[in-house]
Formats: sequence, C-alpha cells, structure tokens
Amino acid sequence: MSLLIDGYNLIFQTNFFGSGNDPRSLERSRKRLLDFLVNSFDEATRQRTTVVFDAKNAPHGLPRCEHYHGITVHFAAEYDNADAMIGDLLRHDSVPRQMTVVSSDHEVQKAAKRRRAKFIDSEVWYERILRQRAEPPTAPEDPTRSHGPLLTPEEISLLAKEMAEEQREDIFPPGYAEDLFGEEDP
Repeated sequence: MSLLIDGYNLIFQTNFFGSGNDPRSLERSRKRLLDFLVNSFDEATRQRTTVVFDAKNAPHGLPRCEHYHGITVHFAAEYDNADAMIGDLLRHDSVPRQMTVVSSDHEVQKAAKRRRAKFIDSEVWYERILRQRAEPPTAPEDPTRSHGPLLTPEEISLLAKEMAEEQREDIFPPGYAEDLFGEEDP
C-alpha cells in the first residue's frame, strides 16, 4: 500500500510546526515531519511513501523532488499548490485503490475518493502512528522454535512401531539371489 501525505496539512494539524514565521521555521518543520516518518516506518514503507509540500515556501535552489531516507519528497513548484499535485499524482497512479492519502483537506479527500483511494484525516492518522510507536515491538517469529508436537504421543508411538516393522522386513523379494546360495564353489 502506498502512502501519499499532504505535507503542510499534516504539519499544521499536528505538533510539527516550529516557532516563528520565517522560511527557516518551515524548513525545520518539514525536517521534523520527515524525521518522524523515517523513525516510524521500516525501509519498505518509506519506499512507498510520498510527501508533497506547497512550493511557494520551498527553499530557494531546492530540487523539486528529492529522496529522504527512502521517502519521496515533492515540492509542488509547477502546481498552484500541493493539493493540485496530489490530485495529479492520484490521477496518474495505476493502482490508486492501493493508496492511502493523509490529509484533512476535504478537496484532497474528494480527489482520493474519486479515484477510490483510501483517505484519512491528518490528525487521526498521526494519532494512530503515535499509538503504534508506543506499542512494544513484536519480535519476528523464530522459525526454529518448536510450537509443540505436531503429532499426539499415540501417533508418534504408532509411527515408530510401523517404522520398526518395516526395518525388520526383508528388503529383497522372495527368490532373490537363491541361485547364488544353492551352488557350491568349484
């Protein structure tokens, strides 16, 4: 499942916005959000995550698309705003039903709904991620660990008896090599 995040919407709906109104505060807020995502997701999830920011506040000289620890980051420079770029990304995605859009903006949610993508309000999604981060990690199951016997003790005993009987049986068919035993050496 791909994740498409309305960057500034998530920043302003949560506690990622730093103090001040200068471009540096927006840059710090973006970095805090991206670091949060990096620390919340495994590599595979980061590879399927895209964050879109409005471009009017993008730092001068910053590329319009970059990768941050596997996360694709777009600055919507050639669009009116991030919402328009998100709509365009949704329209051009070959499997939008496998996408979740994170935004509290109703226009973005409508665009997701039109393409049958899932959507969730930024603050609801953020709270879910915080809860997941608070849960103790589950250790991957050890494939060498025994899960108890697959057979009952009675079944094991029966199998052992059958195997012992098979070993006692002559492995050669009746009459095999009798011609060798009846002759004497000259």
